[in-house]
Amino acid sequence: MYFALPLGCDLGQGAREFLAGRTSPKAGGDHERQPMADEPLEHTPETGEEPDRRQFIKGASCAIGGAVGLVPALAAVRVALDPIGRERGDGGGFTRLANLKDLEPGKPVMVPVVAEKRDKWSRSEGVVGAVWLLREKLEGGANWASDEDGPAMKAADHVTAFSTICPHLGCFVDFREKENDFYCPCHNSNFKLSGEALNTTPPRPMDELEVDADKLAQSGEVWVKYVRFKTNTSKKIPA
Repeated sequence: MYFALPLGCDLGQGAREFLAGRTSPKAGGDHERQPMADEPLEHTPETGEEPDRRQFIKGASCAIGGAVGLVPALAAVRVALDPIGRERGDGGGFTRLANLKDLEPGKPVMVPVVAEKRDKWSRSEGVVGAVWLLREKLEGGANWASDEDGPAMKAADHVTAFSTICPHLGCFVDFREKENDFYCPCHNSNFKLSGEALNTTPPRPMDELEVDADKLAQSGEVWVKYVRFKTNTSKKIPA
């Protein structure tokens, strides 16, 4: 086992002998007992030097301090490796937010993202963000259809998810029905329903989030992978 010594510590001869078991080798392989603390220090003929008691005490203190310093370091390693403190995914990190039949084509709907939040000591459900969902028909696709349960799913249906966080400085992006655009009142950023910026205030388009296309096609459920991105950057960088 190795001990890390505090910066500036230099083990003297006495301390090194102390850590080695209070004995030092003599010529010919024999060992002699080192004097106790209350015994007078003797001259060392082999080296021609008198042991420095203060250097011995300083060195021993450094060694003990280095060993004690390992305690918080080991504790930090344990916390870092503790699986309870890690955030666990739920099958790819997607969260179910809506059903396709609940979304009116062409009209954005704001949905809160509720997910499990964990730390070392507790687990709880809470709102971690919000998303704009937009159901739309792709060009060349089938026309919209409706039934008694609401708008029916067609092969060309597509759902886009946008973060409600403005990519400029992080304010909330709202939807203006009259103007039919997304709008951030903080610095007058506005965006098309496609997420494209309509002015030069935001450094990039709205942050589009990944939608699970397989679940959407198979069950009509809208599953979104919610991610927060850094603001005021030209590229999407996870925060």
